Amino acid sequence: MKKSVLALLLASLAVPTSAAAPPFDTPAPVAFMQDLSTGAILFARDADRRMPPASMAKMMTVYVAFEMIKHGDLKLDQKITVRPETWKKWHGPAAGSTMFLSPNEQVSVADLLYGIITLSGNDACVVLAEGASGTEEAFVAQMNATARRLSLTNSHFGNTNGWPDGGVTYVTARDLAKLAAATIKDYPVFYKRFYSRPDFTWGKTLGDGQAITQANRDPLLGRVAGADGLKTGHTDEAGYGFTGSAEQGGRRLVMVVAGLTSFNQRIEESVRFMEWGFRAWKSKKLAAKGRKIETAEVQLGATNKVGLVAPSDLAVALPGGPTPPLDIKVVYNGPIKAPIKAGQHIADLVVTSPGLPVQTLPLVAETDVAPAGFFGRAWAGFWSLFGM
Repeated sequence: MKKSVLALLLASLAVPTSAAAPPFDTPAPVAFMQDLSTGAILFARDADRRMPPASMAKMMTVYVAFEMIKHGDLKLDQKITVRPETWKKWHGPAAGSTMFLSPNEQVSVADLLYGIITLSGNDACVVLAEGASGTEEAFVAQMNATARRLSLTNSHFGNTNGWPDGGVTYVTARDLAKLAAATIKDYPVFYKRFYSRPDFTWGKTLGDGQAITQANRDPLLGRVAGADGLKTGHTDEAGYGFTGSAEQGGRRLVMVVAGLTSFNQRIEESVRFMEWGFRAWKSKKLAAKGRKIETAEVQLGATNKVGLVAPSDLAVALPGGPTPPLDIKVVYNGPIKAPIKAGQHIADLVVTSPGLPVQTLPLVAETDVAPAGFFGRAWAGFWSLFGM
């Protein structure tokens, strides 16, 4: 290990002081916050409890739709016809939040996405699903397949809108945060376009036919700087919940609260939680993008070592005040078998400090490493006979 590189990092950060995670208390029975810029989990309360998501389930409906658009299976300007049967089921006060669609109306995928995200329309979810996959059940199968691929290990979906279904649909706060992070990372253009709209107009009132404008229920929009998503949820079963995100000064936080008792309490606690995340914690830069941190051993490669570099600016989340002493280690399963591609994630920089969460930052290969030729493999085989 090139001690000089890691020693330089340690010397620039270590200050002889103790550290502890800043305290935070909330009436929310479930709460979770992660700093996506560093990977640090800043707060977790019952984050792995399975719970009904209510309309926060719609984030997965939207993620699958984004994925289908990316792959060309769905188009933003594609028109979908509202089936009368679907309208009848998801129309009226008993059907929950609505986009106010009309039977046989043709609606673009883009407008349905606004109807889902901004208006939380239960009707919009089912219409989109039927237009994209033929039936809601087929679309839900894609949602569950995507959940498995995203490693949402404690989540399952029984419908597209989070409507109570006797426990078939469940999530955890940790999984909701993972889904939010995946949405932001995988579809940044779509995320920026669809998730932060303050209101949306669709449908007309009965009688005078006035256009219906509904506000986005996101409690952070207009209240916390840099807030730009994601989704609220409420049913009698689930209480009031919210999965949100904001970015300030290059730091992006994702938060989840669930089980709150009122609309106003959700606003108050969401704002207070996010402001705590930005004010009580700071970001400390470790390494600039492209900086070589260490080298890793390579097995059966044209070379026996490869550089490990920062794929982006690397930073850690620390409590406000003096920087505590940090232990920084490079961790990888090695030797790493060739071939290796430049930019491939092959190691991690693990940062620990007493009283603080472990933070794991990715390191990538500096260069390509081709497989060894015949004689190289033979030579490696020869030395392996002697345990070398």
